[in-house]
Amino acid sequence: MSMNKETDYGTPASSSANQVTLEIDGRTVTVSEGTSVMRAATEAGVSIPKLCATDSLEPFGSCRMCLVQIEGARGYPASCTTPVAEGMKVCTQNDKLADIRRGVAELYISDHPLDCLTCSANGNCELQDTVGQVGLREVRYGYEGENHLSAAKDTSNPYFSFDPSKCIVCSRCVRACEETQGTFALTIDGRGFESKVAAGQNQDFLDSECVSCGACVQACPTATLMENSVIDHGQPDRSVITTCAYCGVGCSFRAEIKGEEVVRMVPDKNGQANHGHSCVKGRFAFGYATHQDRITTPMIREKITDAWQEVSWEEAIQFAADKLKGLQAKYGRDSIGGITSSRCTNEETYLVQKLVRAGFGNNNVDTCARVCHSPTGYGLKNTFGESSGTQNFDSVRKSDVIMVIGANPTDGHPVFGSMMKRRIREGAKLIVVDPRNIDLVKSPHVKADYHLKLRPGTNVALVSAMAHVIVTEGLTDERFVGERCDSESFEKWKNFIAKAENSPEAMAEVTGVAAETIRAAARLYATGGNGAIYYGLGVTEHSQGSTTVIGIANLAMATGNIGREGVGVNPLRGQNNVQGSCDMGSFPHEFVGYRHVSDTETRTLFEKAWNVELQAEPGLRIPNMFAAAVDGSFKGLYVQGEDIAQSDPDIQHVHHALREMECIIVQDLFLNETAQFAHVFLPGSSFLEKNGTFTNAERRISPVRKVMTPLGGKEDWQVTQDLANALGFPMNYTHPSEIMDEIAQLTPQFAGVSYEKIERMGSIQWPCNDESPEGTPTMHADEFVRGKGRFMLTQYIPTDERSSRKFPLLLTTGRILSQYNVGAQTRRTDNVVWHQEDRLEIHPHDAEQLGIADGDWVGVKSRSGETVLRALITDRVQPGVVYTTFHFPHSGANVITTDNSDWATNCPEYKVTAVHVAKVSHPSEWQEQYRSFSEEQQALLDNRIATHEHE
Repeated sequence: MSMNKETDYGTPASSSANQVTLEIDGRTVTVSEGTSVMRAATEAGVSIPKLCATDSLEPFGSCRMCLVQIEGARGYPASCTTPVAEGMKVCTQNDKLADIRRGVAELYISDHPLDCLTCSANGNCELQDTVGQVGLREVRYGYEGENHLSAAKDTSNPYFSFDPSKCIVCSRCVRACEETQGTFALTIDGRGFESKVAAGQNQDFLDSECVSCGACVQACPTATLMENSVIDHGQPDRSVITTCAYCGVGCSFRAEIKGEEVVRMVPDKNGQANHGHSCVKGRFAFGYATHQDRITTPMIREKITDAWQEVSWEEAIQFAADKLKGLQAKYGRDSIGGITSSRCTNEETYLVQKLVRAGFGNNNVDTCARVCHSPTGYGLKNTFGESSGTQNFDSVRKSDVIMVIGANPTDGHPVFGSMMKRRIREGAKLIVVDPRNIDLVKSPHVKADYHLKLRPGTNVALVSAMAHVIVTEGLTDERFVGERCDSESFEKWKNFIAKAENSPEAMAEVTGVAAETIRAAARLYATGGNGAIYYGLGVTEHSQGSTTVIGIANLAMATGNIGREGVGVNPLRGQNNVQGSCDMGSFPHEFVGYRHVSDTETRTLFEKAWNVELQAEPGLRIPNMFAAAVDGSFKGLYVQGEDIAQSDPDIQHVHHALREMECIIVQDLFLNETAQFAHVFLPGSSFLEKNGTFTNAERRISPVRKVMTPLGGKEDWQVTQDLANALGFPMNYTHPSEIMDEIAQLTPQFAGVSYEKIERMGSIQWPCNDESPEGTPTMHADEFVRGKGRFMLTQYIPTDERSSRKFPLLLTTGRILSQYNVGAQTRRTDNVVWHQEDRLEIHPHDAEQLGIADGDWVGVKSRSGETVLRALITDRVQPGVVYTTFHFPHSGANVITTDNSDWATNCPEYKVTAVHVAKVSHPSEWQEQYRSFSEEQQALLDNRIATHEHE
């Protein structure tokens, strides 16, 4: 069967317990009631020709290739749309059926180009396969009549082409866009012979609503929709299953290869997180892995004003080790630290924190989760007992009420966003809590029942107001609370939350949301059936991020929406392995598995395993590292796969701290912003160049498999191991599976995890141990991890960042579909077609007051700094609020974000910055300095060969 296109089985078997027995070509078959005749035939080993049918879409019955004969029935029904019946006798092959199928195939071929031998889909085309299957040998109809062979080709999309001359109008692409993606960007335009597939309002694909998820390309049975990479390089000849390295959904893909070149990434239909779906990033934006900007040779320099020198791996590792040892000898053991990566594998992250604790001899290790989801860890650990989401993604299929707060799934987690939209179209109610009109609020096919358009920074006030309604109107699930939760904490919380100060009426003035709207949304969540909450960085990246997470947990416990499918508290993790980086002990106060470093029993366990004495006091968090660097006591930093010089807040302070350090080691794919301050650059390896595992937002541990040889010669875990050995702390792993074995030996939640089990099961959701040997899709099913669920008080404390006469607008930040995080990967792909710069969204009313037109350059000034962006006038934001993304370093979005942070975890308050906006004609002073510094660093990089010729 073809490698690219759908494997077709007709309608999947129903899960009904009722069984039906029938006869197909003389074979007795027993299947579930509701199964299609085509599916029953497939299960019996009988192949029926087909073109429009696929098991990923609802049956359609348009191609007329799968006709069968049923005893006692009139005509020849389509097997894909005909359900089985008890005692049915089916004939799938006889002379009459063969004639019908050849005739239908002949009509298709008569309006199809005769270039099968040179077609891009040659050997991978279902139309070719079907024509051969029905025995068509000649076509009686010529091309002199009316046909579609001259239809213009659409090459507007950078990743795939649409050739309507090869289209058989089977509707599979249209149905995939509707059913799988939920965008409804494609339609069948016209009737009869004039029927054709059209994007949008007969637009180019690029100009239409198409989100380039690739579902249509995957569904197409011909070469009508074809990846440009296949057109350019030919069909792949082998494939490797691996896991996407973009967002926290963790989609499974087949990396399809020709020789040593990755030709395309095809979503794996057996992928347990994505079920064969994908987004534009995972499906197409993999070219960064072989981009010309990749640094593949280690480099060193004494000062950041020096030119880079290319050296061998051995020289670079020894140079780095000597520098680190020298700093500790001069400034003390605690003068250096490390930052792990949420883009690297579990095994690689584990080794970095092990290197810091055992090799550096301190606990100065942190991760990018500090600046995104650390409040999730704190809030859920203290209420439920575990620092993770409670459900798998499939759980949303059983949700009756979905509340999305501070998240934009269609942009940030698009594959899950599509799954969520499908459930909403099926009838689930939707509550959106967001300052902006995100796509889920109001689109042609999905509309929120309630949009709580709150002011930035007032999440706690709104969540407490909802809780007030649930408590005072008697909507709590008393039985659940009585059986599953701590009664003392519940009583204290109930008395607190029932106070008038927490009422919707009191909080309406704070949040900007009408009291009755809050009340209606709270009633819906409490009484509408299975209620699920999904949240993102719009919850955590606040001064009260931890408090909001606690408030969400309180809501779930009070209404009994925890511990079964369809409910739960679900953080949508931003990066591919941010859950894993937290699991692997990347925080300065916790070992692997979220166990505090002060716990003697736990610490002794690791000391015996690592044969070294470990510190009992927590180390420095990332903000503390910067502060200590400015003070002069923190001098060395090993940064694996993170770009703190672009992604962290109050960038001018961060850059000051980095300049004060005497040894910064950057391990990455590209010479990123942080590398401009580095003294050692160690080439990293992309997800295509390594073995290991990622853990997604649903706690799913999935395999990462090496597809190609690392361009720099080493996988990331090998680099860390080399550095550890050079420092005198021995590491002697030969494969990442050995690292996972060690993790399993030392971590209760991972005790049952092994590469053998992952290979057998495809993926595993932790906890996986003796109690749950096959993993845990739903957490807290019988009891909370901590025993009894704990309610905590959520006092609303206004942020210091409030609008004023000097700074009258509130800036909030977020992401866009086509770009990812700081853009290091997606900016080096054709995704820039959709998003070439970060822009400042301004409401039309504010723009008019400020004299700003769409496209104007505007200065955005806060108490931390100033930058310049191009204005985008839109009603997606409310008056008084402006919004931007942070994907391009020269935009300087984090120049203006402040040093405010979450009270419990120091997670920065990216989402609320008071700003002044005015029309300007030139870049900001910071942008001029940035441009000058970047050009200087690029010149030093370009001159690296001239300044150091290494033989």
